Amino acid sequence: MGQPALGTHLPRVSQIFALSVFSSGIALLAGAAAFALYHLIGFFTNLFYYERISWEFVDPANGPVAGTPWSIGVPVIGGLLVALLIRFGSEKISGHGIPEAMEAIITGRSKIQPRVGLLKPISTAIAIGSGGPFGAEGPIIQTGGTVGSIFSQFFRLTSGERRTLLACGAAAGMAATFGTPIAAVLLVIELLLFEFRARSFIPVAIASAIGTRMHFLMFSQGPLFPVPAGTNFGGLTELPIFAAFGVVCGVLAVVLTRALYGLEDAFVRLPIERFWYPALGGVAVGLLGFVVPRVLGVGYDTIQDILTDPRMLVAAVLVVLLVAKASAWLVALSTGTSGGVLAPLFVTGGAFGALFGVLFKDLDPTFVVPAAAFALAGMAAVFGAASRATFAAIVFAAEVSGAYAGLVSILVSCVVADAVMILFMGDRTIMTEKLARRGLLVRYEYETNLLDVVPVSRIMASDVVRAPADLPVSEFAARLGDPSRPESKLRSFAVTNGTGRLVGVVTRSDLARGGEATVPKKVLEVATHHPFVVRPEQPCSVALEAMVMHDIGHLPVVDRDERLVGYLSRGDLLRAWRRRIQEEREREIGFRLWRRTASGAASDPRPPPS
Repeated sequence: MGQPALGTHLPRVSQIFALSVFSSGIALLAGAAAFALYHLIGFFTNLFYYERISWEFVDPANGPVAGTPWSIGVPVIGGLLVALLIRFGSEKISGHGIPEAMEAIITGRSKIQPRVGLLKPISTAIAIGSGGPFGAEGPIIQTGGTVGSIFSQFFRLTSGERRTLLACGAAAGMAATFGTPIAAVLLVIELLLFEFRARSFIPVAIASAIGTRMHFLMFSQGPLFPVPAGTNFGGLTELPIFAAFGVVCGVLAVVLTRALYGLEDAFVRLPIERFWYPALGGVAVGLLGFVVPRVLGVGYDTIQDILTDPRMLVAAVLVVLLVAKASAWLVALSTGTSGGVLAPLFVTGGAFGALFGVLFKDLDPTFVVPAAAFALAGMAAVFGAASRATFAAIVFAAEVSGAYAGLVSILVSCVVADAVMILFMGDRTIMTEKLARRGLLVRYEYETNLLDVVPVSRIMASDVVRAPADLPVSEFAARLGDPSRPESKLRSFAVTNGTGRLVGVVTRSDLARGGEATVPKKVLEVATHHPFVVRPEQPCSVALEAMVMHDIGHLPVVDRDERLVGYLSRGDLLRAWRRRIQEEREREIGFRLWRRTASGAASDPRPPPS
């Protein structure tokens, strides 16, 4: 009798149930952390721009300090405070959050230090509260992920299970901030998990649902950025225009990504210590904020005004906002300070989309699609392309605005923008370029693993050489020395009893040792009992994992009655992979409209008329 080739840390159903229970607790903690960060940003914004003590979330552009000379120095002070936290706290709190969470998953076995979870929201609140043109989303996702990671480290879990709980915290944090349950699930799948399995999807979905309910409890029931009721996103005839718009959004995403990392390289070349970079970024933010106060802070009010306020739909206003916000954000973030990318990309993409809509309306006054529709599509397309979280961006735009009628138009713009991003950047994005520079490559393409979908029965050898259990070792060894017999080419053999049941595995080394014994032995006596086995209906991936984990090159294949039905080798698995590669590379025509005769001339395959 054999033993199963593969076990799991937890039985499948029990594993999903346990992770789902854990995810509920993590979601509550991550939601509370998101709520605390939201109001901590409000505290520093009130302190710096309203000169009062309050936890209310406010826009720095509307504060009495905005537009005064003092407002130029506020971001500099914030940059210095963040630099101190980075220097004396942890360097891992710099950046926009999601790449750091990715790195923890890829290289840190999903373990994040508790002090990162404490210092990241504080540094983000200071950076944004002092006018930094960042979003809180990446830091919130990282903070929620930290909650999940720390929670998971109190239990005996695998790296994969910790990764799932980290993703649960990230999804709950995002859902608690924006009230977007489906987009939160999709975002962590596309940016953190890179898998779609019941083990991860179910707990993440539960965490996202709880986070969303916490959003409705703590903030409001409606969408965060509602568009005017009845906004027209066009029909079939307008889709080509949204596709063309997607092209320019993709180009904008490429420009922003390359500009960000180009500026990072420029700062590194400066002859000053890295500690002063955030303060230098603060100077740029302060000067731009003095001229255009709307570039300061997260910009949620600006996003809403772009979607609903007709006074914003002026080409000159949108151009100034687009250039100023993008410049302030790129310069500040490239210094290594703490802040997210989603809200700035939304402001930039929204202003760009509204500008596109305004200009198109000027060219064709009869055009029925308003600028707000292009603004929303631009938000999703620029963020989706820059991050390559395209599916999440599409759903996020609909959930955060309530504009589900615009899904088709948004979809077209987003996928075209994504294609442009791939054309120019390949697998590198605004999220992963930092990791790529450290030698960590993140692939965004999902494909079916051949070994997961091909059963062992498809590639195993059915014509198996059996070693009878009661056969003397000397007699079986003699067979191996006969070049005309199939046994002579093999190194290991399945040992079966008289009923065909597997009772062991014997190798040439076992037989050699048995032949040296003073007392004649049977094959079963020198064989390995209870070998690892696989079933014919199991996927080949189970067999591969067993071979790798137990350093074996062959596996007997047995049915449910333990009868030997085949043998599987590493060579069989490699040959299956080779066939898959060949199938991917070969091009063929499924249906031919004509065939070639022996002379090479084309002939009509239809029978001649009678």
